[in-house]
Amino acid sequence: MTPATGPLSGRKIVVTRAHTQAGVLRDLLEAEGAEVLEFPTIRMVPPRDYGPVDRAIARLREYQWIVFTSQNGVVALWDRMLALAQDTRVLGAARLAAIGPGTAGALSARGLRADLAPLEFRAEGLVEALAQRAIHGTRVLIPRAETARSILPDGLRRLGAVVDVVPVYRIEVAREQDPQIRRRLLTGRVDAVTFTSSSTVRNFMELLRDQAPRALGRAVVACIGPVTAATVREYGLRVDVVAETYTIPGLVASLRFALGAPGSAGVEANRTQRPEVG
Repeated sequence: MTPATGPLSGRKIVVTRAHTQAGVLRDLLEAEGAEVLEFPTIRMVPPRDYGPVDRAIARLREYQWIVFTSQNGVVALWDRMLALAQDTRVLGAARLAAIGPGTAGALSARGLRADLAPLEFRAEGLVEALAQRAIHGTRVLIPRAETARSILPDGLRRLGAVVDVVPVYRIEVAREQDPQIRRRLLTGRVDAVTFTSSSTVRNFMELLRDQAPRALGRAVVACIGPVTAATVREYGLRVDVVAETYTIPGLVASLRFALGAPGSAGVEANRTQRPEVG
């Protein structure tokens, strides 16, 4: 086999995304020459009760906006629509908002176009973008995970929107990791660990508990954005890299800079001064 070449050649990078979602990140890292070690910490499962989802689908024509905060939300709502023998016609005249390009891409893959995508790919950016659309008095549906930040619905309600938040999926801890990869983490034989959501962080901590600081001790800790980075810091752990663009390609670009040239523009990095992590 021809040795991998590229800016990340020889680097061993851990991906903590759900196995079913790791493909894009894995492919981009491998294209840079990295060896990708999958250590999935999350998995998506159906909501405990489909009743709220089904009632929302039956009333989709009543909404002026449907706001998607993740690709998972798009997939889960779409799959439930298909299970109920519904198609895009049930959306009526509702406009669609997507938190970022990945979510917009999930809509596009289903023949739908995002009418709004904020410049800042997080809930705060969606609130700001929708504030420019005169949403006072409009009905807004947010199909998302069972547990999520309240910033988006609270912000839209302050703008005068009538907001329905409907859980379309749940996130559980994935517990079927490769024991060899776990050993490599605990023996410091990885170069970076990537986190793409707060859920990946929390579940990583749930899986490794008091061994987590040891697992991250020698690795570059790379986060897709500031919300995920804040979750890492809540556990008293350091963050080495925060992607400037809160996307999977942005995360890969930041790793390219951080592992090859610490302190490069576009990343937050500190690989020489590492505080103790208790």
